[in-house]
Amino acid sequence: MLTSGDGVLKVANEAGFAVPAFNISDYAMFAGISDLCEELQAPWIVAIHPDEYAHVGPDFIKAVVARAHRSSVPMAIHLDHGGSYEQVITSIQNGFTSVMIDASTKPFAENVAITKKVVEAAHAVGLSVEAELGTIGANDSYGESGATVVIHTKPEDAVKFVEETGVDSLAIAIGTFHGLYPAGMKPELKLELLKEIKSVVSIPLVLHGGSNNPDTEIGIAAHTGISKINISSDIKVAYHAKMREVLGDDPKLREPLMIQPACVEAMNVVAAHKINLFGAAGKAALYR
Repeated sequence: MLTSGDGVLKVANEAGFAVPAFNISDYAMFAGISDLCEELQAPWIVAIHPDEYAHVGPDFIKAVVARAHRSSVPMAIHLDHGGSYEQVITSIQNGFTSVMIDASTKPFAENVAITKKVVEAAHAVGLSVEAELGTIGANDSYGESGATVVIHTKPEDAVKFVEETGVDSLAIAIGTFHGLYPAGMKPELKLELLKEIKSVVSIPLVLHGGSNNPDTEIGIAAHTGISKINISSDIKVAYHAKMREVLGDDPKLREPLMIQPACVEAMNVVAAHKINLFGAAGKAALYR
């Protein structure tokens, strides 16, 4: 069932669980997680970052849309970390059903102005918008590298931002980083800050940089105010670690059908763990 981001997240916000947003960068990954979410009857969001979109291309989105229409679970197709108004509009034209505009590194007033413009355009065609307030840290140099300085979201700023922009969901900064944490670095979520923000903001809250964080903290976040958690690095590491193992040193191994199934299986072990941790398994029934 193809739906908008709001169509997925409103139910999660009301029921107290988090929808997984898995970043997808090839069709094997997408098909594998689609099958898994149907097996677990979990709603989910196909998250595609602009760098991933440049890799897969617009025709890939058509295939995702076709699969979503025949899926037994709710599925939204989401532009992750859209960098400009123009980029968001192009994504909507190409079939995305949910968009994020990320102007979080800009001054507050500029973030509000850009987000409001995107919201007006997206709402005109019935789509929902996610924005970000505060900054997510950076652990590596990949596309979603984040900011060099982490700025935690202030509750009073979140209230003002939501009121002025009309945004549908809000990514907040409570201590996460994009990418994988280096050895010796201990991630720590500010869960009390999450509770403070949730007490004054009614729309769904989003957690970026969900990979590589302790299950205990992520699990608490998913049941105390976070309605969407983005996972990218964890599933990709599992997928490609298995691929390296399968390929080994055999130069004759070349057929994707002999390589990718084991990689998808390894990825789905991680994805299933996240789905259960977030409380999303079995929740597709709430959308019927």
